[in-house]
Amino acid sequence: MRRRHFLAGMAGTGAGAAAAARGAAPVDCGCAPALQAAQSGPVGARAFENVGSKNRITAMKVFGVSLTPDSDRPYVFVKIETREGVVGWGEATLEGKAAAVMACIDDFKEFLIGADPMLVEHHWQSMYVHSFYRAGPVIGSAIAGIDQALWDIRGKMLGMPVYKLLGGPFDERGVRGYYHIRGGNREELRRAAAIARANGITCFKSGIPGYYEWIETSAKIKRAVEWMQMLREGLGPDIDIGVDFHAKTSPAVAAILVKEVEPLRLLFIEEPCPPENVKAMARIARRSTTPIATGERLIASYSCRELVEMGVVDIIQTDINHVGGITALWKTGALAEASGISMAPHACEGPIGGIATVHVDAATPNFIVQEICSGVEPDMKEKVWAEWLGFPAMRMVNGRFPLPDKPGLGFELTEAALKKYPFGGTRPMARVFHEDGSVAEW
Repeated sequence: MRRRHFLAGMAGTGAGAAAAARGAAPVDCGCAPALQAAQSGPVGARAFENVGSKNRITAMKVFGVSLTPDSDRPYVFVKIETREGVVGWGEATLEGKAAAVMACIDDFKEFLIGADPMLVEHHWQSMYVHSFYRAGPVIGSAIAGIDQALWDIRGKMLGMPVYKLLGGPFDERGVRGYYHIRGGNREELRRAAAIARANGITCFKSGIPGYYEWIETSAKIKRAVEWMQMLREGLGPDIDIGVDFHAKTSPAVAAILVKEVEPLRLLFIEEPCPPENVKAMARIARRSTTPIATGERLIASYSCRELVEMGVVDIIQTDINHVGGITALWKTGALAEASGISMAPHACEGPIGGIATVHVDAATPNFIVQEICSGVEPDMKEKVWAEWLGFPAMRMVNGRFPLPDKPGLGFELTEAALKKYPFGGTRPMARVFHEDGSVAEW
């Protein structure tokens, strides 16, 4: 190095040191941003001191709730408390990963405590973007529970149900829904259909039997086709049927099945292959006149972009408890609506997420039908939900989920009500293997 270049470098170093002394942040690779000084509220909150409300978040609590000690999907509920006494509830249930989500929610406390609860979009963006690594199901579910609770508070502070804040309802009768069919033979199916007709229920969903290799035998494919044919025969021609392949089928197997069952006029076929394999799903969709649905495992509206842009699916089924709450489900619906794609959200966890989803459904123009993982007759879990909330949550009336008329999400819940069902810890979800020991999709 020549002497004058060396001295110039030294001069630059001195200038940099002087700039640092004056408080200017040095330029680096960006992987170690400057630390912010401690302040009374979350980082960045000062920009909103003169807008929004004067209410502030004072506490955020998370509850693990196990209806049975060995449940693989204990509920994860979030409670946000505020200085003015307004409380919001949300759900962050993530099957098989409850403790991880609960820890993540605790991590987000410093994003919220001391902040204005009305700044819902700002808080969503901060949790998602400032996590740096893009959200998977754990972060997505944690954000979802917090976001639902913030919308609950927002509705209560404004004195309106959340669906009215979103611009609904499109139908004051409520939200069309479907139950899961649990019949194993034609007689059980006919009985379920009779109960459905008597209660105005117009739609069911089922799965397909067994697990499938990448290239499957004709006998196994025949069995799956015959099962779907029996569903149609047992339920009759006037009930809509969705069939969930649950990504158990490879693109090759799914491509055969979707052609075979076209005459059954199904409402949709769900997850004919793993959702991350977008091009394979597109190949299946090109072979079928039956609408293709997917999305329950996707996080944030961004994850649906490729499906929408490529025109791969007809129905998106993102789950409010995983995708990122009311904010993310609403954005996903808007993204889909612009491309003529419908929404039929997934909901197989607890009552809070189900109720929150109904609020979004009611204000979504491209909504078609809402899932609940329950049977045509209520079971134990729904009796517990009614015990907690004081009404039969997520039970249809004349084939529709009623819209609450109370502010926020429309229910009250106490911590004491949850203590009867203490958290039993995280349990893994089912692990399924083929006969040769290889891992099976389920």
